[in-house]
Formats: sequence, C-alpha cells, structure tokens
Amino acid sequence: QVQLVESGGGLVQAGGSLRLSCAASGRTFSSYAMGWFRQVPGKEREFVAFISSGGTRYYADSVKGRFTISRDNAKNTVSLQMNSLKLEDTAVYYCAADPRGRYYYVSEYGYWGQGTQVTVSS
Repeated sequence: QVQLVESGGGLVQAGGSLRLSCAASGRTFSSYAMGWFRQVPGKEREFVAFISSGGTRYYADSVKGRFTISRDNAKNTVSLQMNSLKLEDTAVYYCAADPRGRYYYVSEYGYWGQGTQVTVSS
C-alpha cells in the first residue's frame, strides 16, 4: 500500500515557476515508477511526466523543455519543477505510483494523491 500527498501548488503569473512535491509512504518507494498527471474541470485527466525506478523520464509534448520530474529515494519524494508556466498549465496536479504497464494511461496506476491546484494568471 502506498499513500501519496502532493504539495507546492498555488497561484503564479504566466512565465513563472512552481515546484510540486509528492511525498510517498512505504519502504519500497525506490522500486516504484511515478507519474504526474493533471486535470481541468470537464476534461479527462492527462499525462504530464513520468520517472521510472531507474530514473528514465518521459514528458508530454506540451510540457517538454519546461517541466522536469525528479525523485529522491532517500526522502521518498518525487518532484515536478515547472518553469515558463502558461495559462493552459492551470489544473489540479496529481502524482501517481506503480503503473502496471503504459505509463501515460491513467488506468494503469494503482495509487493516487489527492491533488494540488496550480493556477497560472496573466
């Protein structure tokens, strides 16, 4: 069982930066692949970034070059550094753990945090 708690969301102006963190419980965190997703009202939750247990990273095209996912296994945390934020990055951001297969599919993940709101203003 894994429990995930996100933090770091907030209000930021376009062009600014935010760093999201996700704290995970459990002694096997280092063995889990982790993902970040986001969702706006009325739309499906969408893939943002992924990091494997070995550190391999993948990003959605919409955030590539602006967002960076990282993990600290000693602290059981995964982070999402978001730079050059755009209005369209406004969403609730969720971290997720332990995908069974395709890392970009919501349904593949067994564990989810409660989400943290990111609002980008003009």
